[in-house]
Amino acid sequence: MKKTPSVSSNVLANFAGKAWAGLFSLAFVPLYIKLMGVEVYGLLGIFISLSALLSLLDMGLSTTLSRELSRLSALENSEQESRNLVRTFEVVYWGIGILIGISMIVLAPLITKYWVNSSSVSSEIVEQALIIMGASIAFQWPGAIYSGGLMGLQRQVELNVIRSIMVTMQHGGAVLVLLYISPSIVSFFLWQSFVGLFTTIILAIWLWKLLPKSERATRFDKELLIQNWRFASGMIGISVVSILLTQLDKIILSKMLTLEMFGYYMLAFNVANALNNLVTPIFSALFPKFTQLVASEEESNLIMLYHKGCRLLSVLVLPVAITIAIFSKEVLALWLGNTTAVQNTHQMLTLFMIGTALNAVMTLPYALQLAHGWTKLTIYKNIVAVVLLVPLMVWMVHMYQGIGAAWVWIILNLGYFIFEAPIMHRRLLKGEMRKWYWRDVLLPVVIVTIIGLVARAILPVDSSKVITLLGVLSICAFSFLVSAWVAGYLNIKILKVNRP
Repeated sequence: MKKTPSVSSNVLANFAGKAWAGLFSLAFVPLYIKLMGVEVYGLLGIFISLSALLSLLDMGLSTTLSRELSRLSALENSEQESRNLVRTFEVVYWGIGILIGISMIVLAPLITKYWVNSSSVSSEIVEQALIIMGASIAFQWPGAIYSGGLMGLQRQVELNVIRSIMVTMQHGGAVLVLLYISPSIVSFFLWQSFVGLFTTIILAIWLWKLLPKSERATRFDKELLIQNWRFASGMIGISVVSILLTQLDKIILSKMLTLEMFGYYMLAFNVANALNNLVTPIFSALFPKFTQLVASEEESNLIMLYHKGCRLLSVLVLPVAITIAIFSKEVLALWLGNTTAVQNTHQMLTLFMIGTALNAVMTLPYALQLAHGWTKLTIYKNIVAVVLLVPLMVWMVHMYQGIGAAWVWIILNLGYFIFEAPIMHRRLLKGEMRKWYWRDVLLPVVIVTIIGLVARAILPVDSSKVITLLGVLSICAFSFLVSAWVAGYLNIKILKVNRP
């Protein structure tokens, strides 16, 4: 096997890839709305929700494959098992993809008739869009297993190069299709389907190229499924309740609201969700490393890397999240240039940013649990959350629509922060909980919040776009520098760990 890149290289590659993907995703939204309309953009929200709901069929295999390839890479004579594992999971994933495509073709008329509330888009167009959505999801589906394999091999540099090229095709090509072929949602999803299939094929070729060579033929091995079923079943439980918690609001709102109002809600959600472009690179780089350190019982290095990773995540995520939360109206006005969209979106964006920031700081504690193969805590906490928060979600959406759903998102993640973190640290990292709460999370929160609120009071309300843009960027940059200085980390070398 080729030499494994360092954690720092993987983190930088992940950030570059996510920054590129996030830039394209956000930059093209105003164009999509201009060319297709806000109501049609609401169909994109349905597409995102369907993708998330169908991810229940993932069965935890992509994360399982990533974890197992990370573990096997630290063991001798594991080449054949690694290749058989990928082939086994590959067969399962392609089967699921075919099932998704067939199911969407069958269900599209029913979803169009009984669920989607459209006033200006014809039912025929909605039905066609849903069928093509199904094809797009089916084509992209097996890509998850290949991405998980590349992450498990710690080949995030190659993975992000591929993803960056494909996201350029995905969005740049979509705009060309809308401008020069047809400005319709059907044309948009046809292009997405093509790019999705092409991306999956490229990822498959690259993963098999990087897998260690073996003299024996690669084969499907059901024993490997059985062997990994315990961890995978835990991931199934996590996926089911997590998807229910994160997608219930969209299911309810897509039924209760018009496509236009649902489009505004999804606009706020998608902007806040872009924050994960700062979170995922750290998780993707550190999760395989956590797994290796757990397997080799290097506890001191694990603790060191855990705290450094948590502080890095806080320093990178919190300045962006809190600055946008405080200046949500200004940020949306600069980005969209649409007064109606800004008025209907900015309050939801503020709430979503707060909830997503809380969710972000829980990412590495979750990664540490998975590295230990401990999935029960996440399953149990999410079951409790479903029992308590689903009725609250239904009531809040009924009373306050999108604003109510955004408040429930904050409550959910605040509960994780208050209750889950102590349980995890007492079992896996005894004596490290206070350090995580204060040094890794709360200190950056206090610093960035104070800077943001002071700036909010100073920055003129009716400033020009140039002054507003420079002001928001300066506040975010200053918050980052101060929190990084206080944390003692101003460069990527913090992710280096001592080697025995």
